[in-house]
Amino acid sequence: MKISAKTEYACIAMLELATHFRSKDPVRVRDLAAAHGIPSRFLVQILLQMKAAGLVTSTRGSAGGYQLIRDPEQIRLAEVMAVIEGPVTAPPMNVSADTPITRVLHSTWWEAVDAQQQVLSAVTFADLLENSRDTCALMYYI
Repeated sequence: MKISAKTEYACIAMLELATHFRSKDPVRVRDLAAAHGIPSRFLVQILLQMKAAGLVTSTRGSAGGYQLIRDPEQIRLAEVMAVIEGPVTAPPMNVSADTPITRVLHSTWWEAVDAQQQVLSAVTFADLLENSRDTCALMYYI
């Protein structure tokens, strides 16, 4: 599974916005970018895509920023990834001959793609947020 930097940044941004979902204050792009080492200009483009997809809203001005529109429980990882990557497509067929061998190979690849989509569709941003909190709770220092 290949994940582009843009998709990774989008997921990080959405997860960060999920941490502030109950807050009335929007998250500033500058703060989000600095916290995660994401280029601000690139992050703005990503958040505009999320806004066009109806996942976030923005507030203009010095106290402005971005907020999730829906509860993190209602936003699935597959949905955010599809906004950036587009719809899942068939693995490319590089051979021109349609034989039993090529058909079984491509059928297996499709099964793998389907399994991947099932996993990504089962994970919500609330799940990811809970997992990140569990990870932080397990950390200790000597």
